Amino acid sequence: MLLDTYGRVATDLRVSLTDRCNLRCTYCMPEEGLQWLAKPELLTDDEIVRLVRIAVDELGVEEVRFTGGEPLLRPGLTGIVERCAALTRRPKLSLTTNGIGLERTAGALRDAGLDRVNVSLDTLDPEVFQRMTRRKRHADVLRGLAAAHEAGLTPVKVNSVLMPGLNDGEAPDLLAWAVEHGYELRFIEQMPLDAQHGWQRDGMITAGDILESLSSRFTLTPEDEEERGSAPAERWIVDGGPHRVGVIASVTRPFCRACDRTRLTADGQVRTCLFATEESDLRGALRSGADDGEVASRWRQAMWGKKAGAGIDDPSFVQPDRPMSAIGG
Repeated sequence: MLLDTYGRVATDLRVSLTDRCNLRCTYCMPEEGLQWLAKPELLTDDEIVRLVRIAVDELGVEEVRFTGGEPLLRPGLTGIVERCAALTRRPKLSLTTNGIGLERTAGALRDAGLDRVNVSLDTLDPEVFQRMTRRKRHADVLRGLAAAHEAGLTPVKVNSVLMPGLNDGEAPDLLAWAVEHGYELRFIEQMPLDAQHGWQRDGMITAGDILESLSSRFTLTPEDEEERGSAPAERWIVDGGPHRVGVIASVTRPFCRACDRTRLTADGQVRTCLFATEESDLRGALRSGADDGEVASRWRQAMWGKKAGAGIDDPSFVQPDRPMSAIGG
């Protein structure tokens, strides 16, 4: 198992398949993009599947989430999903995507064994979408969401980040829309993971702000704490149910004590936390001929050193050098 010194056990693996993205979200990367990883630095399809197998068979991982960048840009995505779904101890498989391209791939991904998707959508207004992402792709995301729902990749979860002066007043409208379409909406506090290091805590839209806005239109009842478990989102029942809305308050209400995640970057580095400034190299072990036991041992050692918390509230907090697009959400 992947145990740390605080008694937490990691059973949820997030795998970044690429650092590339076809959007330029203002809270993630600059308009001109980033210097992408060279292809030889990326894990191959075989290496990804091998590491997932080791995580599942040797280390007790039960859920695998494929992320990016934008994972739909990975040419071998469907094959990776199919091979991971065929593992003897089959993990639950999900995907976090911006939704562009999902319209044409949702059915194939379902057939390959994908269980569900999380789709990022911050606004219902195409013009605001263009301002936030610097791309005119709003309609593509909506069609991708519909395709995922029709394909049975459910529950379809929608992740939204609210930004001051852009979409900060849209929370009630987003929830009404999600309820209408049968999606589960989750608001995520903006985190200090932007490449341009422009994040500022002062002025950010907090979980408290979001809940106050939602309560102006909906009756929200807190979900039983036991149902949350180690999930990052606090959830509320909307107007008596059955619909729910979640808030991931990584900044103002950190959930580090219950964290059960381990992360693998697109170039084969273990990260114990989104906000970690240190990484442990598994790609080098794979390519130097290490057997599964040695790779598993290195992974255990990396997770043993996981810190108690993200440390965002610490005045000495240093933002990670890698932006979110290179780490995986």
